[in-house]
Amino acid sequence: MKKRVVSCIQPTGEMHLGNYFGAIKNWVNIQEQYDCVYGIVDLHAMTMPYDPKALKENTIRMAAELLACGIDPDKSILFTQSLVPQHTELAWIFNCVASYGELSRMTQFKDKSEQLETGTKGHFVSAGLFTYPVLQAADVLIYKAELVPVGKDQEQHLELTRNIAVRFNNQFGEYFPEPQPLFTEIPKLMSLADPTKKMSKSLGEKHFIGLFETEENVRKKVRSAVTDTGEQFDGIMSAGVENLFNLLKASGGDEVVTSLINDFNNGILKYSVLKEAVADSLILLTKRFIDRKNEIMKDKGAVERIIQEMSAKARDITSQTIREVRDLTGLPQIR
Repeated sequence: MKKRVVSCIQPTGEMHLGNYFGAIKNWVNIQEQYDCVYGIVDLHAMTMPYDPKALKENTIRMAAELLACGIDPDKSILFTQSLVPQHTELAWIFNCVASYGELSRMTQFKDKSEQLETGTKGHFVSAGLFTYPVLQAADVLIYKAELVPVGKDQEQHLELTRNIAVRFNNQFGEYFPEPQPLFTEIPKLMSLADPTKKMSKSLGEKHFIGLFETEENVRKKVRSAVTDTGEQFDGIMSAGVENLFNLLKASGGDEVVTSLINDFNNGILKYSVLKEAVADSLILLTKRFIDRKNEIMKDKGAVERIIQEMSAKARDITSQTIREVRDLTGLPQIR
C-alpha cells in the first residue's frame, strides 16, 4: 500500500509564488506516488484577526486555486478543516497530552503574538494561537499519516506532532505512527522589495508575487525588485540579484539562466534584461493556472460540491480514528 501523506494550507488570501514552489508544486507531483490527503485549514485562520465573509470566500477560492494548480480529486482528498469536526475532537484529547512547556517554546507563537501586541489596538493574543500547534498535530495524526512534506522552518511543529504521538502511545497503548518529514528541494524565494526576508504577504503587497496576478502587475513588481543594496564586491552576487535568478530557475527559465549567469560573471549583465527574463518566465508559468482557475470559478457551486464531497471522504477516515481513540481513552461511543 502507498504511504499516506498529509499536508495543509491556510486560506488567508491570494496564493503567492512562495506558496506554490514551497508546497503546492510538490503536492501535485507526489499524488501518484503516495496516498495524499490535503487540507484547507480554515480553523487555523481564525487564530489571527480576520473577517468572517473574507474567510468563507478565501476558502472557496483556495480550493479553486489548488484544483487549478493540479490537485486531482480522483487521486487525492482535498478537505476543508471545519467540515471535518473530528479534527477538533482529537485536538482536545491531544491538549490533555501536550505539555504547556512545549507549546510556550513554539517560535511561530512568539512571532505572531509579538506581531499582534505591536499591531492594531484592540487585537489580543488568543488561546487558540497558543494551542493551534496541537490542532496541527491532530490534522496529521487523525489520518495516521506516515509522511508530512515540510520545509526546514516547519520541523519544530512536526517534532511536536511526533512527541504527542509518542506520549499518547505511552499512556494509552501503541496506536499512532510517528510521522516523518518528507523533505523536498524547495527554492528559497525572498521578498522582491527586501531580499533579506522570505517572500510573504504579511510584509505587504510589494514583497510578493501572487500566483494568479495579472501580467501587468507581475511585470511592475519584477521591474521594481531590489537588485544591489549597500556596498558591492566584484564577482559576488547580491541577495537581490540572486533572488531574481532563483525565481528564473524555479519558473522554468533554465535555458536563459546559463547565458545570463555568464553575463554576470563577465561583468556585462544588465539588470533590466534579467528582470525582463524573470517576468516573461513567470507569466508563461502562471498563465495556465489563471486560465484553469477562471474556468473552474465559472461554476462556484461545483467547487463547493467538490469541497463537500472530499470532506465527506475525510470524515469517513477520521470517524474511524475517533472511534478507536475513544475506546483507548475511556470515552463512550456516540450511538
